[in-house]
Amino acid sequence: MKADNIAARRLSRRQFIKKTTGLVGAPFIVPSAVLGLGGAPPPSERVAIGCIGTGRRGQHNIEGLMHYGARIVALCDVKPSMREEAMALAKLTAKDAASDFRAVLDRKDVDAVMIATPDHWHVLIGIAAIRAGKDVYLEKPLGITIAEGKAMRKAVLESNRVFMHGTEQRGMPDVRQVCEAVRNGRIGKLHTITVACPGGQEIPPQPEMPVPAGFDYDRWLGPARLAPYTEKRVTPPYFFFISDYAPSGFVCGWGVHHLDVAQWGNGTDPTGPVEIEGRGTYPKEGLADTALTWKIEYRYENGVKLIFTDTSQNPEGVRFEGTGGWIFKAYRKPAQASNPDILKAEIRSGEIRLYETDADDHCFIECVKSRKETCSPIEVAHRSTIIGYLGDIAMRLGRKLRWDPAKEQFVNDPEANRWLSREMRAPWHL
Repeated sequence: MKADNIAARRLSRRQFIKKTTGLVGAPFIVPSAVLGLGGAPPPSERVAIGCIGTGRRGQHNIEGLMHYGARIVALCDVKPSMREEAMALAKLTAKDAASDFRAVLDRKDVDAVMIATPDHWHVLIGIAAIRAGKDVYLEKPLGITIAEGKAMRKAVLESNRVFMHGTEQRGMPDVRQVCEAVRNGRIGKLHTITVACPGGQEIPPQPEMPVPAGFDYDRWLGPARLAPYTEKRVTPPYFFFISDYAPSGFVCGWGVHHLDVAQWGNGTDPTGPVEIEGRGTYPKEGLADTALTWKIEYRYENGVKLIFTDTSQNPEGVRFEGTGGWIFKAYRKPAQASNPDILKAEIRSGEIRLYETDADDHCFIECVKSRKETCSPIEVAHRSTIIGYLGDIAMRLGRKLRWDPAKEQFVNDPEANRWLSREMRAPWHL
């Protein structure tokens, strides 16, 4: 997800090439950016990034990072076709592309990494990058278990590295303004938040297929259990609905975008809900095994109720309801409110002002330079990701659960606590 105004300003490399084709014979002019003129930093002062996971999402991030002045110097993907597309996008050659992420982390010229692999690889690569001394932009969600999120948080907090979680909406000015309005009481006392995102998907049984030439399928599986190769298993969006790679499907995989906004507007970034109860429907056969539809209710210690559903029940976005009105922020659409004046009110002196930036990738680049905290730091990432997994666990167990946000454990519930982690296939481990 990206704010429309940011996306509109962004000129992709593909568009640039298309627009400038046919200019052979025109005078050659050295761009001012190369010389460090016109306010643009010279290459020696631009952040050098290695990109791990260069599929559609990874390529989208590559364009965004380049737009804000980063140099892409290394690439990694287990699929040759994705490496080739990313090489063309970043103007790199085969010597700068690898199938093993460790080749990127070993490079001394890499300042930071962007990780956009399937979810089950996020934390293992993220921790390895931190230990290699790299700053990290990590696509959502933060790992596939709560234990993974805790391990990633520990690694970041014990380092001096910059971390950004790619939930994106904290980089959107209109989302920040909505959350500031809620936090400053423009709708009265907040009592209910409703969040909705797209539901799951069924995948019929698939035949076993030969692994395509050049594709490192064993490395794609990584810490996940061995499974026969079939094309849909390794192709988005299908793998987002297979619990080996995304345990809750879109409950956390997509929902974390909006649950993160709910946390921001609720002022609960350092904590989380204390009660969770939910019901969902699941595929009866086939490759997918994550929730198709769901309704989950959470209660916070401050009394706020969070209702989270798929979009068959509510429109996608986040709705904040208070004693004096409501605000609804739909995906990529202007905010709506019970009274338009709610959205027009300026933040006064002494009121809460939230982190201000114009885009998450821009924020990351600037924070790598300044060493300041990003708009989506590790604690925020962990706490927002937890919410989706708590809901999924409650649905699978089919009963109300009590959660201790301080201890990050279910209260007096060994069965539920067994869902906080999972085994990894050797040799991979946290």
